[in-house]
Amino acid sequence: MTNEIRLESWAQLQEVLFADSWDSQIGRFRSRLAFRGLSDSRYPLATTLMRLGGDYAELERHLLRNFKKYAHRSMVERDSVWHWLTLAQHHGLPTRLLDWTYSPYVALHFATANIEQFDCDGVIWAVNYLLAHQHLPERLRAKLDAEGANVFTTEMFSDSVATLAELAALSDRNYVVFVEPSSIDDRIVNQFGMFSLMPDVRGRLDAWLADQPQLWQRLIIPRQLKWEVRDKLDQANITERVLFPGLDGLSSWLRRHYSPRHADPQ
Repeated sequence: MTNEIRLESWAQLQEVLFADSWDSQIGRFRSRLAFRGLSDSRYPLATTLMRLGGDYAELERHLLRNFKKYAHRSMVERDSVWHWLTLAQHHGLPTRLLDWTYSPYVALHFATANIEQFDCDGVIWAVNYLLAHQHLPERLRAKLDAEGANVFTTEMFSDSVATLAELAALSDRNYVVFVEPSSIDDRIVNQFGMFSLMPDVRGRLDAWLADQPQLWQRLIIPRQLKWEVRDKLDQANITERVLFPGLDGLSSWLRRHYSPRHADPQ
């Protein structure tokens, strides 16, 4: 498998996004990939907590403690660290979580939503969560097997691990877990979202993936192709108006939709 593909056309993009999604056991197309779109291919897979800088690992507990203190408790289904973390990430608190989606088109949206970055290449990260979960500690693998699931729900994960410290103690090696958040609002539902997290808060997912080349690909969207991708996503109704329901999403879509096209990059 080629780990990095530079796309040349919209047609090639469709072919690559859905490659290897055929499941012969059930006779259906069922991708096992999690997608993450970034507007600049140079961006690392760094969490919002990492991007705070400083001693961000020490800040994590203070951020989460105060979020729990001031947020209304009716916002979470259960008083577990994982329910609080997913809620906090969803509302913009810096956390150790990374946003992913089952939808390649949603990932494409995030790679092309910022037209101010159309002078640089974008990227779609595609990670096979089924293969990634083969590296989980036995307790977590057993929970997935018992449930007949490929990805944790927040409830399943809360039943498996109670604290961040307990998660780190499950193995002396780093690993990645993919978790589906509860459907707390239409934004999560429409974005078909999930999160990844690692037991080592300082661990970079791209660094971990570098040692697991069979798990991932990077699909480079050349800057020359971004306008075409963006316009065709808009025609397919993959827009801020849908992915961020409400007046804020509507305004973001209209502002971008009516912005003049800049000169094509050379």
